[in-house]
Amino acid sequence: MPRLDTDALLSHHRLLLVGGKGGVGKTTLAATLALRAADAGREVLLVSTDPAHSLADALDQPVGNRETRVAPGLTALEIDPEDEADAYLARVIGQMRPFVRPEQLRELTRQLQLSRQSPGAQEAALLERLARLLDDTDTRYDLIVLDTAPTGHTLRLLSLPEIMAVWTDGLLRHNERASELGQVLKHLTPGRDLDSPLGKPEDHATAGMAARSRDLTATLRTRQQLFHRLRHRLLDPQQTGFLFVLTPERLPILETHRALESLTASEVPVVGLLINRVLPADTDSRFLQARLTRQQRHLDDIRERMGQLPQRQLALQEDDIQGIDSLRRLGALLENR
Repeated sequence: MPRLDTDALLSHHRLLLVGGKGGVGKTTLAATLALRAADAGREVLLVSTDPAHSLADALDQPVGNRETRVAPGLTALEIDPEDEADAYLARVIGQMRPFVRPEQLRELTRQLQLSRQSPGAQEAALLERLARLLDDTDTRYDLIVLDTAPTGHTLRLLSLPEIMAVWTDGLLRHNERASELGQVLKHLTPGRDLDSPLGKPEDHATAGMAARSRDLTATLRTRQQLFHRLRHRLLDPQQTGFLFVLTPERLPILETHRALESLTASEVPVVGLLINRVLPADTDSRFLQARLTRQQRHLDDIRERMGQLPQRQLALQEDDIQGIDSLRRLGALLENR
């Protein structure tokens, strides 16, 4: 079973996604890894989309929805999914406003507000924010560490083109120029299958269009190209890696295994496992001995199910991990010895 070299990951990658079942310590370890990379001299942005704002708790200082310096070389950002969904809808309505009449705008707004509650709406908004963030910060940071959930943001990324298709279909139904817009959308998403919207946009897609259609097409093409770049980056093993955090317990193992299969099928590069809160072997307690026996069965299960991945174990700590100094001490346990 290969050993996970976290320092090599932090040195060579540009984007590291840290995921895992809730309660296994992924936010703490995402912060630990980001701080360790910053201490090694990289300029790091640590991003969380957890609405519980647990990143601020792990760092033991306020963060919020703006880039905040929390340590030398380390900047943190908490994105609120609810706020981001509202801002996303406002942007879409603003972009569509010039292309529809006032009475159509009311219907468009109503439909978009209804879609606000649909499955995947928050993820779509978050992913657009992340895509723009990666574009905007590419030259300012050496590494972005993203604290995320595999069954949430990343897996839903693949359904995002379908969501976009539904919205554009709504525009078609309520616009008198349906046929003209239909030509525009066909120009952008031939076949409207999952892959087409993220296919590389053609260089002369607006050639020969009327000015009004060309403006709308340009708006949609900008978003199309944004997600094209995001998808290309997520699937590039030279710059991106997905790291799972789990504990040696049955439910985290099962969830991690399912998520691993989904990411592998989607060709997202998975770089390893961090097995957190492993009990120390030297104990005279009968209670802990029983726990150790069960833990060993779970560790054997991890090896059997996911033994092809590099792995690293982190011992259960005596105290809660909170604050820069505490995270730095935990990070020291990841040194190669």
